Amino acid sequence: MTAIVIAEHDNRSIKAATLNAVAAAAACGNEVHVLVAGSGCTGAADAASRIAGVAKVLCADAPHLGDALAENLAAQIVALAGSYSHILAPSTTSGKNVMPRVAALLDVMQVSDIIQVIEADTFNRPIYAGSAIATVQSADAVKVITVRITSFEAVAAEGGTASLESVTPVADTTLSRLLGREQTTSDRPELSSAKIVVSGGRGLGSKESFEAVMTPLADKLGAALGASRAAVDAGYAPNDWQVGQTGKIVAPELYVAVGISGAIQHLAGMKDSKVVVAINKDEEAPIFGVADYGLVADLFTAVPEFVASQS
Repeated sequence: MTAIVIAEHDNRSIKAATLNAVAAAAACGNEVHVLVAGSGCTGAADAASRIAGVAKVLCADAPHLGDALAENLAAQIVALAGSYSHILAPSTTSGKNVMPRVAALLDVMQVSDIIQVIEADTFNRPIYAGSAIATVQSADAVKVITVRITSFEAVAAEGGTASLESVTPVADTTLSRLLGREQTTSDRPELSSAKIVVSGGRGLGSKESFEAVMTPLADKLGAALGASRAAVDAGYAPNDWQVGQTGKIVAPELYVAVGISGAIQHLAGMKDSKVVVAINKDEEAPIFGVADYGLVADLFTAVPEFVASQS
């Protein structure tokens, strides 16, 4: 059996989530290949060839693949699917957009957000916001899978010696086109892969308070900034900071929850963190049920005091 991982990249380098997906693929098949589809993507393909455990990198290079539009990428994956028993992608925004299309075009079920490979056809995945774990078995000839990246230890980005092979790009489906892209750039670690994450919730009260309290804390800890859905919906923080079932799933070494009550939607996105610290003035807040360390205090006093003490 051979598994193929759909690489996430910027045409120059491979994104970290791909390394976790390769680890899951290695548990599924005897050999792991990686597909790099893009435009001017030889840099990303070269980087993929150095990933530990990868035997072959397929590079599909064409202008209409450069924007990673789901329709074109799905068509490219389906064109190669006949050679593989497993097709995997990280359970990220991109993976969630592309892989259901692949499953539909192949007329197979999708196994979503797996957290464990039991056998080549059997997987564990969370359901009910992580309150239960379902064991799913697929009888399909091709398994289409998205991988919860926090559940698989990333393979090494260097040390591999995979062969590089160019594949014929599929024709442009013309079903969609990119009109524009707005990207937020930051010097902070990327939220999904950061070792330390500090998240703010509704208790911060306003966007101004969120920035005044959380930014110095994140700067002091060298952390990525996150937020609860309530804080995002209230406009305190941008959408791409949302941690939770409908946001990003994180599992850092340290997670600091400030002014977050701990609704199940949020807990589903961070409960696998190695150490959880919660600061909330409500001692009955559910967040304390998953916290390793809890501080019942006014966050507007406690957080500035901590930041000042570390100066």
